[in-house]
Amino acid sequence: MELFKFRKKNTFPHGIHPAEHKDTGEKTVRRIPFASELILPLLFRSIPCVKPGDFVSRGQIIANVDGYMSVPLHSSVTGTVKAIAYAPNHDGGVTQSIIIETSALSMQNQEFGEIQNIDEMSREELVKAIQATGMVGLGGAGFPTHVKANPPPEHAVHTILVNGCECEPFLTTDHRVMIESLPEMLLGIKIVMKTTGAKKAIIGLEGNTPDVLRIIRSALPEDDTVAVVAMPTKYPQGFEKMLVRSLLGIEIPIGKLPSSVGVGIFNVATLAELGKLVPRQGGLIERVITVSGPGIPRPGNYVIPFGTPLSFVLEQCGFVGDAEYVVLGGPMMGKTVASLDAPVTKTTSGILAFDKTLIDLKKNLSEYACIKCGACIQACPLYLNPSEMGLRAKKGLYEEMRDNFHLDLCCGCNCCTYICPSNIPLLSLFKTAQEMNRRKK
Repeated sequence: MELFKFRKKNTFPHGIHPAEHKDTGEKTVRRIPFASELILPLLFRSIPCVKPGDFVSRGQIIANVDGYMSVPLHSSVTGTVKAIAYAPNHDGGVTQSIIIETSALSMQNQEFGEIQNIDEMSREELVKAIQATGMVGLGGAGFPTHVKANPPPEHAVHTILVNGCECEPFLTTDHRVMIESLPEMLLGIKIVMKTTGAKKAIIGLEGNTPDVLRIIRSALPEDDTVAVVAMPTKYPQGFEKMLVRSLLGIEIPIGKLPSSVGVGIFNVATLAELGKLVPRQGGLIERVITVSGPGIPRPGNYVIPFGTPLSFVLEQCGFVGDAEYVVLGGPMMGKTVASLDAPVTKTTSGILAFDKTLIDLKKNLSEYACIKCGACIQACPLYLNPSEMGLRAKKGLYEEMRDNFHLDLCCGCNCCTYICPSNIPLLSLFKTAQEMNRRKK
């Protein structure tokens, strides 16, 4: 039986080609030292099971799950629980967090359980094992991985798509993970194929990573259940709707999940961590993060424990500046940091710092009236009309944007703003409109 039938053109219409700035992809992953104090936010509905004064080990569970949609939180350092209190987050607010003072005398070895053979585990046991790792999607969305790995019975998954399309400029964490943690990633693929029942998996890459393509091809399993495909480099190739369309020629219906069309999508970093942690019964306590940008003297990909303050990470990389220069994630969809006291979390894929010249240039760009050039329409990968939506956003016609121009389909890729010759902040206008509609509803 032929498992794979590939399309002649593995890409999608529209999209853009921003400058890549991928120099860090050539550098081996290094490790950031441990900060003296770590701040671990209580996200994903986890409930603290420690109290101030408790001594905790690196990898120990410090917050338990609160239902099926929740994941546990593990200590990313050996030390003493200093407090359970509200601490700054990336958005300028505060989040209840477990604050741990690092033990200077510890070797900081991670705590693991007994080795388990995934071939001997049932599907249900594997799903529980994935939840026990505390794994959420490391591509940025942060959706609990065990839920995605356990689709509802009415959604028969036939294909796993492994998302290695790191289309955001500057970010190369997935690039390095695929090179340095390939055996673990392939094991992670095997795990989710077993839990979903998928018969095949496709690793999707962009054409700007030929070294990764060569390495993966030489390591694929002999049973031909896993293939790798290089697609044309284009933004936003890594968005799930674009990935499914590029590789399989399938459209995900509006408001539906990929599993509704028989597809499961997982980021390469997520699968590599599953391959490391599930067999050893370990917890997710750190990840590889790209630290880059014109404001970083020592750019690279670093293993950073969760809870490490952004200020400490940036200091280790030589950055001198304040929060207005720092973006979490990529420059297209990332967010400016409100406070450098905020910690690294599971969804932090990149930390980018820009210098004063670039920031001042952006602030001084003048906005002009829409010239009806149609560039935003040609760029939008979802066939929306950003020009017409932008005109209505400025008049406050938010419901009309939703009802007549499909505002809620906007994925926030920022292609329209990037390409606009009039410097109209289209995505910001759309986000405001979406928020106003949510509040009214």
